[in-house]
Amino acid sequence: MAEHTKCPFLVVGGGIGGLATALGLANNGKSVHVLEQAPEFTELGAGLQLAPNALAVLDQLSVLETIYEHAVFPKRLVIKDAYDGKELTTLDLGESFREKFQYPYIVMHRSDLHMVLLNACRNHKNIQLLTNKQVQAVDHINNKEIKVSCGDNTEYIAEAVIGADGLWSNTRKLVADDKPICSEYVAYRGAIPISEISEDIGMDDVIMWIAPNLHLVQYPIRRGELYNQVAVFKSFHYKENSDEWGTPEELDEHFNKCCTKVQNAIKYVHRQRRWPMYDREPIENWTSGRFTLLGDAAHPMLQYLAQGACQALEDVVCLTEKLSEHDTDIEKAFLEYQQERTTRTAQVQRNARTWGDTLHAEDKITILLRNKLFKQNANNTNAVDWLYGHFAKKSKEKVT
Repeated sequence: MAEHTKCPFLVVGGGIGGLATALGLANNGKSVHVLEQAPEFTELGAGLQLAPNALAVLDQLSVLETIYEHAVFPKRLVIKDAYDGKELTTLDLGESFREKFQYPYIVMHRSDLHMVLLNACRNHKNIQLLTNKQVQAVDHINNKEIKVSCGDNTEYIAEAVIGADGLWSNTRKLVADDKPICSEYVAYRGAIPISEISEDIGMDDVIMWIAPNLHLVQYPIRRGELYNQVAVFKSFHYKENSDEWGTPEELDEHFNKCCTKVQNAIKYVHRQRRWPMYDREPIENWTSGRFTLLGDAAHPMLQYLAQGACQALEDVVCLTEKLSEHDTDIEKAFLEYQQERTTRTAQVQRNARTWGDTLHAEDKITILLRNKLFKQNANNTNAVDWLYGHFAKKSKEKVT
């Protein structure tokens, strides 16, 4: 017979979105259990970019100052041609950027952000963190309770459940019968000590080198102690349900046409693990009664706008606000949260795909037009206002 535990709020998934959700709920007086399927709370990957719309949330969660202790504050976002090395466009992240969006733009190690959120959750009296909890089913018992069943023969009876279990979400099955879509692109990523990098790298910038069907992103992380690199390319040998594509040999084949700086950088890229790039089609419904989705479980997106974690954090603020507004009416809160968030996150998902196509364009005419637009829009913060200015706009609306 399964062991039953009752809890008011239950979050499935102990990643960045799940922990931030728990912290947001707990700060508003909710008692929260977090279920993580792994033996411990960890975060895979290396570098992470956080725009002002994410920092506004971390500020509300009262962890921003601690985040800043681990961060690097780049001066510019730069796009360069990976073949000839020429600078195509920039976005200055200095004083005017901060004034407009109310927060800076930072880069950091994913595990550092995760650690800060994890420590805040561990220190919060309203949060219980549980590992080795492989969720197998989520079922409505009645109109006031949901049962979550785990593989270790434990069950949780909750008043509300938030599925924050990522791209391969098991809880999403409650509201959608779909699967992740492979873009046929693959990433190789990792961070190495700054001492191993040549002196001519852009330590003050986030640099993206682009060419047909590939790009390389570089920036310092962990207070400038490490240098993060992500090499991305489209595999021409893609095979569904196979690992025999996107190989290190393909990595070299794609990047050996690039300029010397890029080729030298590729030598330092970690090759032990490849990361196939997936998203899903946007869906209009995330909610079923007292259950809802959040973050990548709700709206997984390609990485080209660096907004995956940012959008999950936006979800957290919206969700906690709606729950505070409606108190015990959880179903109404979840539906209003969904109504407010689905349009915006679908826009970001679709734009991430379009931006990827733009960066990786093959057609010469398309490349010429793109580069002309890049030049015209250099340092134009209006071009990113829809993305980074979300909370700046909301703050102004509240004032007026």
